[in-house]
Amino acid sequence: MEIDTITEKDDPTVKGKQIHDIEIERQRAILLVLVPATEDKVHAKHRGEELQALVSTMGPLTVYTIMIPLRDHNSATLIGSGKVAEIKGLIDTHESDLVIFDQGISPRVQRNLEKEWECCVIDRDEVILQIFADRAATKEASLQVELARLEYSLPRLTRMWVGLSRQHGGVKGNKGSGEQQLELDRRQIKEKITILKEQLKKVQQQRSVQRSQRQNGNVPLGAIVGYTNSGKSSLLNALTQAGVLVENKLFATLDPTTRSVKLPGGVEVLLSDTVGFVSDLPHNLVDSFKSTLEEAKYADFLIIVCDASHPDMLGSYTTTVSVLEELGCTDKPAIVMINKMDAIHDDFAVARLKSMYSPTVETSVLKGEGLDDLLNQIGETLHSLCPISYYLIPESRYDLIAHIRRSGQVLSIDYLDTGILVETQILERYQSPIREFKTTKTP
Repeated sequence: MEIDTITEKDDPTVKGKQIHDIEIERQRAILLVLVPATEDKVHAKHRGEELQALVSTMGPLTVYTIMIPLRDHNSATLIGSGKVAEIKGLIDTHESDLVIFDQGISPRVQRNLEKEWECCVIDRDEVILQIFADRAATKEASLQVELARLEYSLPRLTRMWVGLSRQHGGVKGNKGSGEQQLELDRRQIKEKITILKEQLKKVQQQRSVQRSQRQNGNVPLGAIVGYTNSGKSSLLNALTQAGVLVENKLFATLDPTTRSVKLPGGVEVLLSDTVGFVSDLPHNLVDSFKSTLEEAKYADFLIIVCDASHPDMLGSYTTTVSVLEELGCTDKPAIVMINKMDAIHDDFAVARLKSMYSPTVETSVLKGEGLDDLLNQIGETLHSLCPISYYLIPESRYDLIAHIRRSGQVLSIDYLDTGILVETQILERYQSPIREFKTTKTP
C-alpha cells in the first residue's frame, strides 16, 4: 500500500514517521462492522452503509464488508483470534491493503492487528479526520483539522516506529534510542498542539467579532443544520446564490457561510450554512469545530434539514437533535425541512417525522420545490420571535426610542401625556432595556 511519508522538511515534528495521509489511487479497503448483541441487524446495516459512504468520500475502494458479532471483548485484538485469521484470509483473497473499523479502536489493538495482517488498520475516527483534512479550505478549518489530527495521533506514536529499541535496564536505567526518540516526538507534538490552540484562539476571536457584529444588527439570524449530505449548502445556494460548494459527498462544507435572504414582504434574514452532523463524531473534532457549530448556538432560529432519501432518516434526525442538545440549542424555534422528497426512501419515516414535529416543510431543493413554503414558514417563525408589542417609554428616555429604532422595526409612535407609545417588532435579545416599559395598546 502506498502511504504518504511526511518528512522533516514538511513538518519538523514528525521527522520521517509514517502517518496515514492516504493516497487513494491503489487502495482496496475491507470494512469491519462490529455488532453488539443488543443491536438489531437493520441498524447495524445502516452503520455499515454510512461507513462505506465515508470511505468512498475519503477515496479508497471498498472490496468487502463484514459484519462481526461482538460477544466477548478481546483486549489485544478486539475481535478474537478466529476472526483475525478469517480476515487475514480475506485480505489475501481481495488483495486488500487497508482494513477499516466502524468504531474507534485503541492504539494497542491497532498495533497488534497491523502486525497480524501486515497492512494498514484504521478506524472510523481516522477516516473522518482524513476527510476533514482533505476538505479544509480556510485558515480556521486547517488549524482545527491539524489540531484534531495531532491529538488523535499522540497516543499512537509507537505504532509509527517499527523496530525501535525498547527501554532496558542498567545501572542508571538507560533507555534505548527509540524510546528517547519517542519521548522527543511526544514533547514536540505537545508543543505544537499548544501553538495551534493559541493560533486557533486568535482566529476564533476574529469570528466572534464578526458574529457579534451580526448579532448587534437588527436582522434575524437563522442557522441551517442537519446531517451531513442532507442538502444544507444546496438550500443556501438556492435561496441566495451563495456559490457554496455542493457535492454528493459527506462533509462537503466545513466552513460556515452566511448570506442575506429576503422573505415575501421584503423582510430580511441572515442564514448560515454549517458543518454537517454525523453520529459518533470524534470528540476532538467536536471540540475543535466548536466555533463552527456555534453558528447554531447564536442563531435566533434553526432550519433542521432532513434527508428523505437517507435509509435511516429518523436516526439522522435524532443525531442532529443530540448535537443541538450538546450545544444548548434546543430552546430555539426550529423548522424541520424534509428535503429530497423526489427520492423518498421510506414513506413511513417521513410520516413519522411529520407526526413527531411541527412545523415541517417538504421540499426538493434539487427541483426547486417547496422553497416558497419554507420562506413563508420562516416568516411565520419570525413573527412568533418578534410579535407586535407596545412600549410606553418615559419622555426622559429618548435613548430607548433610539434603541428600538436601531434594534427593531417601529410600526407606529404616538406622543401621549403619559409618555411615548411605541408599536414595534423587536427580537427577544434586544428587549432587556425596554422590558419594564411593556404595555398594552391604549385607545
